Amino acid sequence: MGGSQKATIRLQFNPSILLPYHGADITSDAGLFAYREFYDALGLTDIAEQRIQDRRNGKNTRHSLGAQLRQSGFSRLAGSEDTNDTDRLAVDPAMRQIVGGRAIEHTTSSTSQVSRFETEVLTTKENQAALARLSGKWIDRVMKARKLTRIVLDMDSSVSETYGRQEGSAYNGHFGCTCYHPLFCFNHEGDLEGALLQEGSVHSAKDWKATLEPIVARYRDPGIARYFRGDAAFANPDIYEYLESESYGYAIHLPANDILWREIEHVRTRPIGRPPKAPIVRYHDFKYQAHGWSHPRRVIAKVEWHRGELLPRVEFIVTNLGMRAENVVHFYNQRGTTEQWIKEGNNAVKRTRFSYRDFADNAVRLQLFALAYNFGKFLRHLALPKPIWHWSMTTLREKLIKIGSKLVRHARYTVCQMAEFAVPRELFSAIIAMIGQIGEMVSNTA
Repeated sequence: MGGSQKATIRLQFNPSILLPYHGADITSDAGLFAYREFYDALGLTDIAEQRIQDRRNGKNTRHSLGAQLRQSGFSRLAGSEDTNDTDRLAVDPAMRQIVGGRAIEHTTSSTSQVSRFETEVLTTKENQAALARLSGKWIDRVMKARKLTRIVLDMDSSVSETYGRQEGSAYNGHFGCTCYHPLFCFNHEGDLEGALLQEGSVHSAKDWKATLEPIVARYRDPGIARYFRGDAAFANPDIYEYLESESYGYAIHLPANDILWREIEHVRTRPIGRPPKAPIVRYHDFKYQAHGWSHPRRVIAKVEWHRGELLPRVEFIVTNLGMRAENVVHFYNQRGTTEQWIKEGNNAVKRTRFSYRDFADNAVRLQLFALAYNFGKFLRHLALPKPIWHWSMTTLREKLIKIGSKLVRHARYTVCQMAEFAVPRELFSAIIAMIGQIGEMVSNTA
């Protein structure tokens, strides 16, 4: 009784109000049950356990590999930035049910157990390779619920600031900080097809082939149209020839040089007369062969005059697409969504947190972030009713995942008494119904 009184907070403005803390019975993340339902409907645990090797034995196997992968992914979706929150989440009643196994009756993995799992179990050569391919395997499963007629791959790099003497971190002059320089490849749906952690000082496209080849291999189905987009970092003749050999249409930003400037002199002349409010846009389409190219390629120049600006805005795009010049430019400009997806991953699953010292450990963490991001993206694309289909992953965390609830255990059932605020009962039921339909669709095409 005394312990209970110590755990209760009284308020001075109204002493009749008591604030007891019941961490083992109350959760703020009851919305994760919808995510766990979706996780099982897609069979993602089975896919992971078939590919990742668990060589632990004896007392080290308190929690199964599947359980620890679920804890890793769901804690990130709930907003846990690092292992700092692990001990608090270990007693969370919703997290214990979602992780499953021994966690239901006891607790989920502790901070030390999670760290050992990430830095010892997953850092073996075989498991690192399996983790890198796992996002693609998950996407293949989800594609069974979509009618795939084309695939567009967008490749870009990003920055993740580092602190202290983390292995592989270096000062990057472009970003102006000490960092890692991860490389990402997204598809047109926003799914993260591949991610690779790179050292901070390397060129953006240094390991493009190691990232791109496994993705291209998965989409060799002749029944779909295949495309690639990249910024100037990927203006590399090796990339052009590789994409051409794989029958990919591409549009890649080409850095300007003196020869390209001379080629467009006739469209760089300032228009005569009073400039209109809307920009004046001109296109020039020509063949160009740089030193080191095996043959001439199509280059499109876009020259854009804006009111109040002395010089035009000019960009060059190298492409093998046969569409009109303005359509090629429009197609290329759509790659701007890649930066939005990178930012969404940073905000929704805290992708920039690399707190381990060893480079290999942080590379594993990047793959775990990729899995959590993809899973959250799957639910957002496939299982949201029309009233909330536009919600971002961050909004889903704040409104769908963060539902307060009390869990009551009975002999046969565990009852989750959920608060009804941003997501009412009817809306939550609609999400569960859509998840059931997706599960049936995936099962029927398996």
